[in-house]
Amino acid sequence: MFCYQCEQTTRASTGNGCHEVKGVCGKDETTADLQDLMIYGLQGIAQYAKRLRQFGENPSEADDFMLYALFTTLTNVNFNASRFVQLIKETAVWRDRLKAQYEALAEQQGVAAEALTGPGQWRPASTLAGLMIQAQEAAINLELQQVGEDIIGLRAMLLYGIKGAAAYAYHALMLGYRDDDIGAGFEEALDFLATHPGDADQLLDWSMRIGQLNYKVMAMLDAANTGSFGAQQINTVNLAQVKGKAILVSGHDLHDLAQLLEQTQGLGINIYTHGEMLPAHAYPKLKAYPHLVGNYGTAWQNQHQDFTQFPGPILMTSNCLVEPSPAYRQRIFTAGPVGWPGVRHIVGGDFAPVIEAALALPGFSEDAPEQLITVGFGRDTVMGVADKVIDAVKAGAIQHFFLIGGCDGAAPGRNYFTEVAEQAPDETVILTLGCGKYRFNSHDFGDIGGIPRLLDMGQCNDAYSAIQVASALAKAFDCGVNDLPLSLMISWFEQKAVAVLLTLLSLGIRGIRLGPTLPAFLTPALLAKLGEAFDLKATGTAAQDIQDAMKKAA
Repeated sequence: MFCYQCEQTTRASTGNGCHEVKGVCGKDETTADLQDLMIYGLQGIAQYAKRLRQFGENPSEADDFMLYALFTTLTNVNFNASRFVQLIKETAVWRDRLKAQYEALAEQQGVAAEALTGPGQWRPASTLAGLMIQAQEAAINLELQQVGEDIIGLRAMLLYGIKGAAAYAYHALMLGYRDDDIGAGFEEALDFLATHPGDADQLLDWSMRIGQLNYKVMAMLDAANTGSFGAQQINTVNLAQVKGKAILVSGHDLHDLAQLLEQTQGLGINIYTHGEMLPAHAYPKLKAYPHLVGNYGTAWQNQHQDFTQFPGPILMTSNCLVEPSPAYRQRIFTAGPVGWPGVRHIVGGDFAPVIEAALALPGFSEDAPEQLITVGFGRDTVMGVADKVIDAVKAGAIQHFFLIGGCDGAAPGRNYFTEVAEQAPDETVILTLGCGKYRFNSHDFGDIGGIPRLLDMGQCNDAYSAIQVASALAKAFDCGVNDLPLSLMISWFEQKAVAVLLTLLSLGIRGIRLGPTLPAFLTPALLAKLGEAFDLKATGTAAQDIQDAMKKAA
C-alpha cells in the first residue's frame, strides 16, 4: 500500500506516506490497494461516459455510482475490504455497459469508436489474490521513478480534490439534487487522470478546474440543504444530556438524520447530533422535530470517549469513522458509503435496527444542567444583518475578520486554531465552520454592537456561505475579496478539505494559512509554486499570525 491523502499520514526522513501493512487511519493494505484499484476502474467508466456525451447521451446513473464509489475511498469512511471487492465488480459492469452503448451509437452514426486502453479495457481478477496483484498497477505512486515526485504529488492533489467534491455531490444527490454539467466535470477529470498526465502546469490547471467544479457542487449542496430543510436560522443547542432513550448521529449526512427523525417520531427516543452534524439544529425543518434534543460530544477524533459514554446506539452517516472499540462495537451502525468489518450496515434508509437498539438500551437516567451554544450563522443569517456589519466596519468597531475553519484532528499543533480564536483582538469577528470549531465554540467571545464575535456558519461545505458573505462585503466596499480585512486560517485533514482549498485558490483567494502541517503530497517545489501563485503558507504562531493580519488590515 501507499497512501498520503490525509494530514495524519506517516512522515519520515525516508519519505512521507503510509506504506506499511496498516495506515495511521486504521486502513489495512488490502483495503487500501482495493480502493486504488477501484478508482482505476472508475476511470474506465469516465472514459466511456465522457464519449457517450458526444452523442448526446447523459450517463447520470453511472455518475451517481461514481460519486458513491469515490466517497467510500475518503479517509475514515469505509474499511471493509469485502465491500471493495464487490464495488470493483460493479465498476466493471458499469464500464462494460457504457462501452457497449458507446460502441453501438458510434456504429449507428458511422463513426469509428475509439479503441480505449488502460482502465477502458481492464478486467478485474476473479480472486482476491489476483486483485491484489492488479492493484500494484493502480498505485498512485506507480510511475514515481519515471515522472518524479512533483508530478505524482500533482496527480494526487487532483485526485483528492475529485474525491472531496464527489463526497459533497453525493450528499446533495441523497437530497434529490444533481447537475448534468457537474457529472460531466467528474467524467472529464477522471478521463484526464486515465491518460497518466505528466505536465505540471496542465495538472495544476486541472486542479483549479476541480476547484471551480467543487464551487458548483457546494452551491448545489447549499441549495439542497436549504431547499429541503429551510435556510439556517439562529438557534441555541443544548450540549447536555436529556433523560430518556437516545440515538447519537455522527458524520455529515442531513438526509439520513431527517429519515431517522421521521422514523422515531412518537417513540420516546431522543436524537442527538455529534461532530459535523451540529449545524442540523440551525435548519428549521429539522429543528421542528421536538425529539432532536441536542448535541453530544465534540469532534470526530474524540469518538472513542464520546461513543463509549453514550448510553444508546450510534449511527455513522459519513466520514469520519475510527475503529470502533469493544465498548460500543455492538451498538454502532454505518450507513451510505461508510463501513467497518463486522459492524451492522443500514441499507435503504430503514433504521429499524437502530431504533430497536435504542429501545433496548438504557438511555440517560436523568437530565444534566443545560449548556447552550449558538449556531445558525449561514449566509442568509449573516446577509440579513450585512448593513450592521458594514456600518461597524466603517465605524472601526469591527477591524478584522478571522475565518478559522476546517477539520479537527488528533495530531499536535491544532491548538494553534484555539489560540488564534482566543487571542484575536476584541475588535475582530471570528467566522468558523467545520468540526475544528469544537476547540473554541463553547467559549464566550461576547459581541460587537449586538453582532456576536463568533459566528458558526455550519459544516465544512458551508465554505460556500463564507465565500458568498466575503463576496458581498467586497461588493459593498467596492474592492476585491483579497482587499478585505479578512484572514483565513484553515485546518485541514482529509479530501473534502483539499476540495475546498482548491476552490478557494481557483477563486483567486490569496494569503491562506494552512495547518497544522502542510499536505505530504505537496513537495517543496509544489509548495513554492503555490506560494508564489497564491501566497499559500503554513500556519505559524498564533500571536505572530494575528499580528501580521492586523498589520495588513491597518
